[in-house]
Amino acid sequence: MEKPIELLSWHAGTRCTTRRVLRGLVPVVLLMLLHGLVYGSDHADPMLGKKPDANIAGLFVFPEDDQMIVILNAIAGLTQPPPYDLEHNTFSIFMSLKSEVSYDDKANLARYGGTVVKPESIQPDVTIELRLGNDATLKEKSVKGLSDPDGIKVWVGVRDDPFIFPKFFGTNVVGMVLSIPMTSFPEGQQDWLIWATSKRGPKQYDHVGRSLRTMLPRFDFLNTLPPHEHVASIKKRLETPSLVQDVLQVEIQPLFAIRPYDLAPDVMIYTSRFPAGFPNGRRLTDDVAALICLQGDCLLYELSYTDSNEWPRKTVNDKPFLAEFPFLAEPWPDKEPKPVASVSTEHKVILVVLVILLLALLVVPWVLYVRCRRQRNATSKASSTTDST
Repeated sequence: MEKPIELLSWHAGTRCTTRRVLRGLVPVVLLMLLHGLVYGSDHADPMLGKKPDANIAGLFVFPEDDQMIVILNAIAGLTQPPPYDLEHNTFSIFMSLKSEVSYDDKANLARYGGTVVKPESIQPDVTIELRLGNDATLKEKSVKGLSDPDGIKVWVGVRDDPFIFPKFFGTNVVGMVLSIPMTSFPEGQQDWLIWATSKRGPKQYDHVGRSLRTMLPRFDFLNTLPPHEHVASIKKRLETPSLVQDVLQVEIQPLFAIRPYDLAPDVMIYTSRFPAGFPNGRRLTDDVAALICLQGDCLLYELSYTDSNEWPRKTVNDKPFLAEFPFLAEPWPDKEPKPVASVSTEHKVILVVLVILLLALLVVPWVLYVRCRRQRNATSKASSTTDST
C-alpha cells in the first residue's frame, strides 16, 4: 500500500538534483555536437547539413582605380590539389543598387557599415552566377543587371586563404576574383548592398554578407534565407523561439541568444562616400576578427588564440598579397591535412552513458509506480469479488 507513495516521494526528492545535472549536461552535449562547426569567416558554416565543397569562405569588396574588386572564396582549409566536388555548385553574387542606406546611426555604422532603411524590400538588381569545374577553373559565367558584361574580368583558381586566423594559415581556398568597371553601374551610383550564396541545384547551402555574420551560431539559420527575410526571421527567434531555440538561448546564451543589435539583414554595405575597409566593404588586409570583437562579437577573436601559442596575436596574413589582379597570394604547396580535433571516444561513451542513466532516473520510478498501481487495482478488484460472493 505504501510503495507508490514512497516511490513518488523518492522521485520528488531527486527531481531538483536531476534538474541540476540536466542543466549542466545539456550544454556539454550540445557543445560536443557543435564542436568544430563554429570556426571561420563563413569558413565552417552552415553548421547543419554541411556540404564542404559548397561552403563559402569569405567575401571581399574594395575599389581599385576605376574598378570594383569582388572576391568570393570557397572551400576553406584546402591542403590537397584538385579535383574537388564543384561542378554541381552555382556561386552567385548579388547587388542591390536601389536600397536606401542611412549613415546616421553611429552604432550601425560601426557594426554594419550603415543602416538599411527598408530591409524587407531588399531585392537584387545585379546577379552574377559562376559555375566551376572540378579542376577549380571557370566553366560558365552569367551577368544580369550590368552594362558591358564582357568588360568584367574574372579569375578562378586555388590561392592562399586570406583570412587572418591561425587555424587557416598555410592553407588554400578556391578563389573567384572579379574586376568590375565602375562604368558598368548606373551613373552616380554611390551605395551598394552585396551578398553571395552557394547552391546545389535549387537548394541553397550557404550565404555570406557582412563578414563573420552567418559564421556565428545564432545566425546559422540565415544561410538558407534571402536578405529580405532576415530581419523578420531574427525578430521571430527573439520574440517567439521554438523549444530547441529557447533551450539553446538559455543554456548556451553567448552562442545562441539573439542580441538587441542583431535586427539587421546580413548584407555587406559598401559606399563610395567613405574610405573602403571593414565594415565599409572589406579589404584583404582587414583583421575582421579583431574589428568585430570591438563591436561585441568576440567568439572568433577568442578562438584565434586557441590555435596558436604565438603572442602577440598575428594581425596580418601569413603570405603577402599581390599588388595586382587577382590580388590573392600564391597558393601553398600540397600537404597532408591536419587531423581534426574532436572529443575522445572514451569521453563520448561516458556522455552517452550519463544520458542513458539520467533517462533511466526519470523513467524507471514512473514505470515502477504504474506497475504498483496496477497490482493494487488488481488486488482491490479481487477483494471486491470475494466480498460479493
